Amino acid sequence: MSPTIFYEKGYRFFFFSREEPRMHVHIYCADGEAKFWLEPEIELAKNYKLTRKQLKEIEGILEEHYDEIKTAWQEWFKS
Repeated sequence: MSPTIFYEKGYRFFFFSREEPRMHVHIYCADGEAKFWLEPEIELAKNYKLTRKQLKEIEGILEEHYDEIKTAWQEWFKS
């Protein structure tokens, strides 16, 4: 299962259930996908076919929605 947190600018921000304990988020769009660590700071973990411009845009969205993503992570993985 992979719960969607939100969509913005054509990107889907979501988690994979039961993946790994370090807080991170996956991002998918028509052009490709990426994974960003959220702790200890926002950092690109993996990239598949996204441009530097797209990654910078995604990083900005992550900064804007950090608290929302962190709360969603804590709610989803609280068990």
